[in-house]
Amino acid sequence: MGIFSRLNDIVNSNLNAMLDKAENPEKIIRLVVQEMEDTLVEVRSEAARAIADKKKQQRRIDRMTAEVEDWEDKAKLALSKDREDLARAALVEKHNLAKTVEHLTQDLDILEEQLFKLNDDIGRLQEKLDDARARQKTILMKNSAVGNRLKTKQRIYDSRLDDAMVSFDRMENKIDKMEGQVDAYEMGRNPSLQDQFAELEVSEQIDAELADLKADSE
Repeated sequence: MGIFSRLNDIVNSNLNAMLDKAENPEKIIRLVVQEMEDTLVEVRSEAARAIADKKKQQRRIDRMTAEVEDWEDKAKLALSKDREDLARAALVEKHNLAKTVEHLTQDLDILEEQLFKLNDDIGRLQEKLDDARARQKTILMKNSAVGNRLKTKQRIYDSRLDDAMVSFDRMENKIDKMEGQVDAYEMGRNPSLQDQFAELEVSEQIDAELADLKADSE
């Protein structure tokens, strides 16, 4: 595909539709950005060559225009010396050069028109590229955010967490039973000093088992 055919396809493409149809938008936008960057480099190089050609053409026109004026001056000089034959020959040279200048000027107009179109195409392509880069940044940010959310969800629903919760449930049930036993001993009587120390020992035992279960679940 030629550079201008590719350029035309790019500047007239619908980036939104392209991304909507893509199974992997991140990959597609990366390829699109690369294609746009490569095409922009080629178009700028084409524009640089056109500018160089224009300057070269303008110098040639200026040089020949000066020669046209020079031949006219020579024709005037020949007539002043009564050399009509030389004056006629000078005017013929002037006429031929003037025709060449006319053709060169037409070619220059074509070059300027080409440069105008290239400038317009470069501007449109740059806008497309800026838009694509912005979309690429957004897609990458979304992809990163979704990836982080997925990892979080996976951690939340990890079977190890379920096992840990079951362990906590067993621990709570065991503690409830032990507390029930303690409360049963206390029913109908006031605790003696010895009972109060026994309760403290049980409480310490419960705290120690609770700490062990927590350590095992981590």
